[in-house]
Amino acid sequence: MRQPPFSGAGVALVTPFKEDKAIDYPTLEKLIEFVIGGGVDFIVSLGTTGEAITLSSQECRDVLDFTIKIVNGRLPVVAGLFGSNYTEKLVNSLKAYNFDGIDAIMSSSPAYSKPSQEGIYQHYMAVADASPVPIIIYNVPGRTSSNVAAATTLRLAHASDKFIAVKEASGDLAQAMKILKDKPARFQVWSGDDPLTLPLIACGATGVISVIANAFPEQFSGLVHAAMDGDFEEARRLNNLLLDIHPWLYADGNPSGIKAAMEILGLCRQDLRIPLTPVTEATYERLRKELRMVG
Repeated sequence: MRQPPFSGAGVALVTPFKEDKAIDYPTLEKLIEFVIGGGVDFIVSLGTTGEAITLSSQECRDVLDFTIKIVNGRLPVVAGLFGSNYTEKLVNSLKAYNFDGIDAIMSSSPAYSKPSQEGIYQHYMAVADASPVPIIIYNVPGRTSSNVAAATTLRLAHASDKFIAVKEASGDLAQAMKILKDKPARFQVWSGDDPLTLPLIACGATGVISVIANAFPEQFSGLVHAAMDGDFEEARRLNNLLLDIHPWLYADGNPSGIKAAMEILGLCRQDLRIPLTPVTEATYERLRKELRMVG
């Protein structure tokens, strides 16, 4: 069952590059149509998988505007916002931001500085005051080096209606279950780790922001929709179909793995910008083998 304002299978869309590392807009258009045709429920532009950190500010804006134009209102579009280590800088950028066509923003907690839970809370409340659109809290301690504790996520969820969901990428099922137990009814929990999506939905989560859905939108959306509709036999079948691919998508980092898989499938090139580099030859061949098993 879908929940307002949106939920279900979100895809963290890759940003395809040409051989010279310029953004490949014709391929980006094809990818957008591919995931929409595959049944995803919303699109996240400029997330971790979208390589926003290797794009200039103007390129980020151009990719987002292009995505909004191609989606053309068919699905909600979420804009990823990074570079948030300095709260005042992020708040000032939000005040000048063009939110046309954006249904929500997704923002990770401050990185590197390892703020206290109080600092994380105050950071997000400042973002809520500045943003005119709903906010998705992005908890990804593997990248930020500071976990947004369940108590802090719950404090934010109860403090402001502006927070509509958390993308919980801590890998901690117990933490996610605590949020699910004590959250407001309107607040959603989404999986930030594809392999944990099925158990999280079984516990009450209402979706995912997915990496693998770039390559398998039909199968992964089908998994999410089946689980949300209570058809766990079908959800388990689709989960098992993709299960052995997941580790190889991250063996040499994300988005290196998913871009390699997409190149094998003929969807886009695996080109990345330094400091990101392509997967090793061994990982590429293992991915090829696992993709062949899926058929």
